[in-house]
Formats: sequence, structure tokens, C-alpha cells
Amino acid sequence: MSDITRTVIVVGSGPTGLLLAGDLATAGVPVTVVEKRPHRISNLSRAFVLHARTLEQLDARGLAEELEAVGRRLGRFRLYGRLSLDLSTLPSRFNHLLVLPQYEVEKVLERRARQAGAEFRYETEVTGLTQDAQGVTVEVRGPGGGTEVLRAAYVVGADGMRSTVRNAIGLPFPGRSVIRSVMLADVRVTEEPGELLTFDAVGDAFAFLVPFGDGYHRVVCWDRGRALPDDAPVGLDEIRETTRRALGRDFGMHDPRWMSRFHSDERQAPAYRVGRVFLAGDAAHVHTPAGAQGMNTGLQDAANLSWKLAAVVQGHAAEALLDTYQAERHPIGRSVLRSSGGIVRAAMARRPWTIALRTAFAAFLDTVGPARRKALGQVTGIGYRYPAPRGSHRFTGHRVPDVALAGGGRLHEVMRGGRFVLITPEPYKAGADREDRLAVERWAGDRRTTVLVRPDGYAAWAADAADARAIDAAVTAHVG
Repeated sequence: MSDITRTVIVVGSGPTGLLLAGDLATAGVPVTVVEKRPHRISNLSRAFVLHARTLEQLDARGLAEELEAVGRRLGRFRLYGRLSLDLSTLPSRFNHLLVLPQYEVEKVLERRARQAGAEFRYETEVTGLTQDAQGVTVEVRGPGGGTEVLRAAYVVGADGMRSTVRNAIGLPFPGRSVIRSVMLADVRVTEEPGELLTFDAVGDAFAFLVPFGDGYHRVVCWDRGRALPDDAPVGLDEIRETTRRALGRDFGMHDPRWMSRFHSDERQAPAYRVGRVFLAGDAAHVHTPAGAQGMNTGLQDAANLSWKLAAVVQGHAAEALLDTYQAERHPIGRSVLRSSGGIVRAAMARRPWTIALRTAFAAFLDTVGPARRKALGQVTGIGYRYPAPRGSHRFTGHRVPDVALAGGGRLHEVMRGGRFVLITPEPYKAGADREDRLAVERWAGDRRTTVLVRPDGYAAWAADAADARAIDAAVTAHVG
């Protein structure tokens, strides 16, 4: 097998591309990251929240603790003036939101990818892309204006909403702009909000405010009556006034370190794979900032795709495994569009009956535990499951929590390195040819179920009473 048939090109060095590149490089796959921007970590980032499921994925890569040390944990958030959602009941070690700028996430992900051996090519723009049965040819223009041709087995477009990769493979990006002239700023305040994350809407204005923990707060606000273009100047007075109308006060905002204006779209590509080319993150789906799910959804895309690509290019799995990326992630992208859009549409309610409906829905979530848990599961990502074959064990396709293991360890620690983990009630010996891809552990307690955990933390297979032959068959089918 030549080097080309084992390589992957990732286009885009945002959080999605960086996690994907780090996973591939850690698995021993040669990976090149192509990024048209210069090499710098910008503090002008829109994303600012990591949810529980993303923190679990980062924990399985040994990164969560570092990010938790620089971010700020929020145990609850408030919606629509009266609904306060408590995250302490989440069935996760990370029963909170972690607020931190996107550039902090990018820093640790880039460092991990570089240390694992990923190659980075900055100021390099994709100008063309074609594919054949053996691989993908990518034409690029480098920092000096010269052109070059790169070749790889697979390409992943993680290059954002205006994805060059998506356009090159001819995929549409259907959807529409939902709200225009959304204002964004990082400001200092003289009056700390009573709730750590505050989101509300009154009349034609909505706003939310969240602290970074470094003295600055992120404010996102919108005035229905001011549909200005994205490049229109933004003034602090305009942000103060819009926030004051939505939240009742402006909290004494001052000293902005940056301000911006943008429009928010809801769009999703009809396919996340065309041949040997994949889409992930904002290249595949974009939605409103409500619920702060954008960066998180992209990181989950990367976690789902990376181990599958590694298994296929290294010859441990058939190429059909790659089709499950579309089957598993596209429905979740659609669900995120609906949930984030629903939050914004409720906030934008103007007619008395829609406002009454919003109030009734908030009261319903506030008093009905199952509904509240389902809503939190969707927003935080821990409530999603993947499709399972008919007749599978009830655990198959579900996220596996960070369970305790015999000897005092825990699942996320064992998962580091991108391996499958087989958790059994009885000893089981894996073949020597699988040791780099499979860890075998025993439950800390007396649970009798056997579970094979995928590298992305979901159950690939489970059985309540499995003998060695059944385990061998499952390991062969999934690990290779």
C-alpha cells in the first residue's frame, strides 16, 4: 500500500479540523491540514461554550482538565425571563457548561495535533478538487502565489460555512437567513448579572450575556428593527441600548475588546459524504447561536469520523464503515437546527398568543422532569444516540458514561489513544495483533453486561451474557 492511499487532507484549522487532524495523527495516519488564513489564533471568535458531551470527548483525549482550568463553569442558565435550567443533574462528570473563548480550544487542539505529527500548511488556499477511485487530487495556491497539487486517499472539508470543498463537490447548502444584524462583543461590566448565563427577549430585542471568567463578558444581542449589513459599524451605545431593552439593564458595559455584526443562517448539506470527500462542522451545517451548539456539533462530527477514517485507511475496516458517518451525524445536525431555531423563534415571539405559548412551554419544562431532561440532553449532546441494528442490545448506539473500572481507573482514561475498549465481567484475552486498537477492562462493580465501546465513546455492541465466542465475533466485526 503506497503512502498516498493512507493519507488524509483536512481543509480548515478551526476546532473541527484540529480535533480530526489530532485524532488521525494519533492513530498513525499521515494527515495534512490546509488553511488559507495565516497562522494565528484570533481572539475574535464567536463560539464560547463547551457542553457536557464535548467535554467528555475532550476528556477521552486528555484535554478536558486543562480547558476546565482556564474556563468558567456555569451550573445553570436562564431562558425567557423565568425558566432556570439546572445542569447539576446531568448524568456526566461534566454537569455544567464550560465558558471559554474558542481560541483556547483551538490552542490545545492544535498543540495535540502537532505533537502527534500532523502537518500544517497555512496561507494555502484550495483552488480545485477532483477525485477518482484511488484518491483525491487537491489543487492549492500557496503563500507566494505558486500552485501545487496534493494527493490523498480522503479529504475532509472543515472549512466553514462558505466551504470551498463543499462547492467543489457540487453540494448545495439549502436553508435561509434567520436573523440579520446580530451584534457580538466582549465587554467588561460594572454589575455582575444575577444569573451566570442570561438569555431573554422583550418586544423587538433579544440578548444574552455570559462571563468568560477573565473579566470580560460575551454579549450577543439583536434588534429586529435594525437590519443592517454585516459590515455596518457597531457602537457600544447600540449594544447597551439593545441589551437594556431585552434584559432590563445593560450591566454597566464598558471597554469592549472587540465588536462585530453578523447574520445567522440555518443551512444543512444534503449529504456529508460524496465519494472520498467528507464535510464536517460548519461546512456541513450552520444554525443560530441559541444553545451554543455550533462548535460542539462540529467537534462531535470530528470525533465520529476520525476513528472510522483511521480504521479504513489502515485496512482494519471495509470502506462501508464510512457510510455510517452520514447515517449517524446528519440526523443529529438536523435536530440541532431544529432545537436552536426553536429557541430563537420563541425568543422572537411578538404576538400575544405566541408569547403565551412560550410562557406555557417554559412552565412545562420547569415542572415536568422528563421533558426537562430530554431538552438538556439535546442541548448538551449527552441525550443523542446512534442507530443500532435490529435485535441489538438496548445499550448499542448509546453513549457510554465515564464508568469506573477495576483497578481504580475510568473509561475516558483508557480511551486515550483512540482505542476500542471492551468492558467485561470476566477476564478476556485479546489477540496480540489488536493490542494497539483494543483495550480490555473489567467493571469495578458486579455488572454482568459486556460492552464494546467505540473510540468515540458509543457502544458498538453489548450482551448481557456473552461467552468468549460471542465476544470474539463482536471484536472481529468491529475492531477488525
